[in-house]
Formats: sequence, C-alpha cells, structure tokens
Amino acid sequence: MLRLDGITRAFDGRRVLDDVSFSVASGRLTGFVGGNGAGKTTTMRIILGVLAPDAGTVTLDGRPLGADQRRDFGYMPEERGLYPKMKVAEQLTYLARLHGFDRRAAEQRSRDLLGRLGLDARADDPLESLSLGNQQRAQIAAALVHDPRVLVLDEPFSGLDPLAVDVVLGVLAEHAATGAPVLFSSHQLDLVERLCDDLVIIAGGQIRAAGSRAQLQASHGSTRYELTGSDDVGWVRAVPGVDVVEFDGGSVLFEAAEAVAQDVLRGALERGPVTSFGPVRPSLGEIFREVVADAPADPQSAPQQLSLEVAR
Repeated sequence: MLRLDGITRAFDGRRVLDDVSFSVASGRLTGFVGGNGAGKTTTMRIILGVLAPDAGTVTLDGRPLGADQRRDFGYMPEERGLYPKMKVAEQLTYLARLHGFDRRAAEQRSRDLLGRLGLDARADDPLESLSLGNQQRAQIAAALVHDPRVLVLDEPFSGLDPLAVDVVLGVLAEHAATGAPVLFSSHQLDLVERLCDDLVIIAGGQIRAAGSRAQLQASHGSTRYELTGSDDVGWVRAVPGVDVVEFDGGSVLFEAAEAVAQDVLRGALERGPVTSFGPVRPSLGEIFREVVADAPADPQSAPQQLSLEVAR
C-alpha cells in the first residue's frame, strides 16, 4: 500500500498542499480528482520524489520511500515526454533496459505490451507518425514497460476514444491485479466513476473525501428515493414529509426521511405491483460538488471545474 500522511507543500509562501493524507491500496485502481490548481500534480510529484514536501511522509508498505524504491515506480506525466522521431518499440526497449532488463527480455516486453495496447502494427513507426490517441497509448506503455511496483498516471485517458479507454483500462487492471497500487488523475468524473475502485477528491490543496465508491456514496448519500409502479403514483405528492423532485406517471423521484419512504413503499404495495423502489445513490459529480462547496476560496487558484463528459 502506498500511503501519504500529513503532506504539506508551499511555493513562495503560498500553501498548495495542506495536510494531505490518503492511501492507494495494492491491487486497486484509485482515481484522484480535483479542479485545476487543486494540487493533484504537486501531490504526484511528491510521491515520485521530484518535489520534496515541507512536512509529512510518503511510505510504501509502511516503509519510507527513497530513491531506490522509486526506481521501481512507473509514471506517465500529463505532458508527453517520449522521443518523437524514435521508433515506438525501440524507445520502449531502451526504457526497459534502463531499468535492468537485458535486450531480449526488453524487446519481448515491449512487443507484448504494444500488442496488448493495440499498437503492434505501429511498433516500428516513429512516434510522431502516430495519432495523438496512439501516442497516448505509447506513453502509457512507457510507464508500464519495466513492470513497475507502483503506477502513477497523470490524465492517462486524455485524447482516447471510448474503445481505446476500454483497451487501456484492461491493461491497467491487469497490472493492478499483480498487486501494484495504481493512482491516476482525471478531470472526467464519470469516466473515473466507471473505471476506479477507490476515489480521492482534492480541492484547495486539501483532501475533501476518500474511500471506495460505495463508501463515498453511502456517506454522501441523499435522502432521495425512486419508486416505479404499475399504476399512476401521483398520490405520493400528497404524503406528508415527501418532497417530489421528479414525477412521470408511473415513476416518481422524491426526498423524504427513511421512515417516510418506507410508508410510501407500503402505500404503493397496497395499491398494486411495485416495479422498483430504492434510494438513489449520488454520482461522483454530485459528491464532488457537495464536498468542494465549502472548500476555502483561493483567488490565486483556477476555479474548481471538472468535465462530466466521457473522452471522445
């Protein structure tokens, strides 16, 4: 498990990370979300040792991280950093050899990884000849080629179409299944919600929420319920303690205390068959808006805005 405890960092007297603490569990995909200037990239650079924290610790399996341990990390920056005129497989092989693979093993590792990412036909092409989406896949391959013990990815799904997202997700899930903690950032909330096992939400340099999707939905769940019956359920509007949000003939979305909601269910069953009934879990977008609503305002930071659309 990768663990951050009490990480604080300031630039020119301005604190950009304030007591940041969260964990990335082994074998799980953890989504790291926040608006522009929230502190995601700074946090990742501290994990990788590119920046030093002013306070706090980063540990792996309970042990402080040093340069030797970080050599086994894989990192994909948001800005592409591969050589544009170098052949894709050639530079992956080069990177694998830098991490101790012999030539044969490095070449095999590179070819296998490119095949899994759907780039085997472009292995001997220069990177600059690939589309931006395929360049993104190559960048992910570069982060994975040395079989890293920990994987940290900054906006790995940027520029990928939905089919490419599924391919990359499969490869990342396979790597996580080996026991590696995988942390990735993204601005696309619905994409993160679909892909990750755990979530960390940061705003204003502070962790606002962290946990599994189910934990966050339970802890930030609303008092909304949805009822669908075989007959018109307009009668729900007259039940004391019920606030109807949406109504469409045989379906109603309403807010109420749990006891009142159970009264509604009993009333529906007395009137006829009930197709469905249950609490409505909030989306990640709704949770994000809730937890950052009271984040300290910082006029020097960009507004906390995230995309709610899947990458195209």
